[in-house]
Amino acid sequence: MKAKIIAVSSYLPKKVLTNESLAFEFPEWSIDKIFNKTGIRNRHIAAENECSSDMAVHAIERLFSENNIEKSSIDFILLCTQSPDYFLPTTACIVQQRVGLPTSCGALDFNLGCSGYVYGLSLAKGLIETGQAKNVLLVTTEAYSKFINKKDKSVRTLFGDAATATLLSVTATSEQHIGPFIFGTDGSGAKNLIVPHGGIKAPICEESDIEKEDESGNLRTLSNLYMNGAEILTFTMKSVPKVVENLLKDASLDKDEIDYVIFHQANKFMLEKLRKKTGFPTEKFLTSYKDYGNTVSSTLPLGIEKAMRDGTFKTGDRILLVGFGVGYSWAGTIITWA
Repeated sequence: MKAKIIAVSSYLPKKVLTNESLAFEFPEWSIDKIFNKTGIRNRHIAAENECSSDMAVHAIERLFSENNIEKSSIDFILLCTQSPDYFLPTTACIVQQRVGLPTSCGALDFNLGCSGYVYGLSLAKGLIETGQAKNVLLVTTEAYSKFINKKDKSVRTLFGDAATATLLSVTATSEQHIGPFIFGTDGSGAKNLIVPHGGIKAPICEESDIEKEDESGNLRTLSNLYMNGAEILTFTMKSVPKVVENLLKDASLDKDEIDYVIFHQANKFMLEKLRKKTGFPTEKFLTSYKDYGNTVSSTLPLGIEKAMRDGTFKTGDRILLVGFGVGYSWAGTIITWA
């Protein structure tokens, strides 16, 4: 018995942050400059009263309606987020009740960012192939916009909000549909992509809301998202090519036996450098960031969903996935399309 991906659906908030809007707010950045630098045209932004659980529910309901899935068939929900509704209870438990999944359904959150979808595929595969579940919902939902200072163009131009829902199910075959996996962690880079205040180590205090300006004119507080873009780029260029190399080795595959590649959709500049360094041709290198931005753990499933809707994948295609970023954390796998 093996696990395979059955369906993928998404939810994008109604509010859209365009390059035109950003250029109006930051006159020193033109529309063309923003697009040329990031490759992003639009970012969907959660409404003021819209939480990660709200977006997750929308994505799951869409998955069910589009694919005629019975709620009673779901055994487990895995929910990946770094913007939970509460410290406790678990957002997955809230979503279980709101969607109407059976009370026999297992539910847990896991806190990972850009590598989260690949980690989730591994967890779902383990649950299914050890006989603990037959149908697993893997949900990614992230509202980084809640942490971003509106006067910080360095990250505001990059990040968007989104949620996705993936159904993984047991299939009576000996063929491997998901795997092998490569994982990696380097916590020394934690400080380079972080919201410094708001957790137990550094609770919100008077200092948390004091805005400070960086050398590029961006304003943020200690309760806002901070990213050291140069360090993130350096980490990415070192780690991702090794993931690809080791993944191909473990799968006993050559690079030309991979049909498509989807990397975490960080931005145009980083992805083009990675494509050239890893040596994949443009026609195999799928991108989806233009109208979504960096949606953290949702970038990979959004890319899969787009390819499905475009009719890109065919049975037997091998798709190489790599997620990388906040943590530092990275993970890669190969899925064989069924």
